Amino acid sequence: MFSAPTGRSRSCNGACTLDLMDRSDQAGPGPAPGRSRDFHLYLAARACVSLAMQVQGVTVGWQIYEITGDALSLGYVGLAVFLPTALFTLPAGDAADRFDRRHLAAASYAVQAIGAALLFWLSVADQATPRALYAVLAIIGAARALAGPAQQSLLPLLVPATGLAKAVAWTSAAFKLASVLGPAVGGALLVAGPPAGYATAACLFTLALATMLTIRTSGRRDVVASEISAMRRLLAGIEYVWRKPIVLGAISLDLFAVLLGGATALLPIYARDILAVGPQGLGVMRSAPAVGAIVMGLWLAARPLERRVGRVMLGAVASFGVATIVFGLSTNFMVSLVALAAMGAADMISVLVRQTTIQLATPDDMRGRVSSVNSLFIGASNELGEFESGVTAAWFGAVPAVILGGVGTVAVVMIWAWRFPALRGLDRFTDVTPR
Repeated sequence: MFSAPTGRSRSCNGACTLDLMDRSDQAGPGPAPGRSRDFHLYLAARACVSLAMQVQGVTVGWQIYEITGDALSLGYVGLAVFLPTALFTLPAGDAADRFDRRHLAAASYAVQAIGAALLFWLSVADQATPRALYAVLAIIGAARALAGPAQQSLLPLLVPATGLAKAVAWTSAAFKLASVLGPAVGGALLVAGPPAGYATAACLFTLALATMLTIRTSGRRDVVASEISAMRRLLAGIEYVWRKPIVLGAISLDLFAVLLGGATALLPIYARDILAVGPQGLGVMRSAPAVGAIVMGLWLAARPLERRVGRVMLGAVASFGVATIVFGLSTNFMVSLVALAAMGAADMISVLVRQTTIQLATPDDMRGRVSSVNSLFIGASNELGEFESGVTAAWFGAVPAVILGGVGTVAVVMIWAWRFPALRGLDRFTDVTPR
């Protein structure tokens, strides 16, 4: 199924993986992550964006639920972000293969900073109606569509192929570290009111913009003139994913698992009505999955996965479903936090395997478009998962909605293990190449 590693990667057994990551003279499109100024700037920009998104997410979720008191309104938050993301992600992938990926990411951060400033103004001017908030979130969703493919396809230009798995682990850990601080900061800022959260998010997006623009490594490929139409280019990423069963299996597994297990959208209900812990407790709960993800990310960065990575991914997603069920049944705050942390740790393993597999299985001239498909699936799983959770909570109640989502996630894992034997049988990352 998989071809042998090409000459671009050095032949090496598991014992020398860490050594390769610490050397600056190895082959590849850049120095090792530990030595790379640009990689560190990339990490800082992604962390600032993640922190801003989390602060903003906690703030807008609490504000809308306070205004409406309706679980379905929380689902519309995810839908407002997802629809423009779905519309613009594929064109954004094509742009990432044709223009400088640094500049595309920076443009996205600029628009998101403006969006956060608009949310601030609406709150200060007492104009924060649900419709107005949803409209601004739609603008932010369009901006996120531009950033997704550009960010993902820029990373392989900053690190060597042999260090990509570890770079993904460090990037995910930094992302999750910001995700720990973001909800906690957002929950604390809610004491001063929503404007404080939105102002903080706007400042963080601006900082990310400045940081991304200081990266020196070019994020632009040499584009060869082609007679291929724009529509054909847009569809090329989808066709490539469809022809690579291991990539299709990894992406679609995440889509359906998180789509069904989107319990985090209902955290405001748990914080106010079930666990009675208020906005500060909401911030802590929003941080708990990231805490578990950080611990797992640091573990994977120090001890990279070397064998049976496909089975490990399937087991991690199944564990995510089980932890979701435990969270849904819990009426104890500490048990709920442990379950959320377990969900985050399991998700980190899935993210690492998926992202590394996709990048290694895709040639650079296709990375933007394939990353756009991945971003679209991620957006669907996150934002549509929030919408699905809001709808099912409105129909059946919050607790049954979370439990059903966890059961559905476990069922998806069993189906995918049978349907995608290539993914189940994946042993080493070095087994994956673009050919």
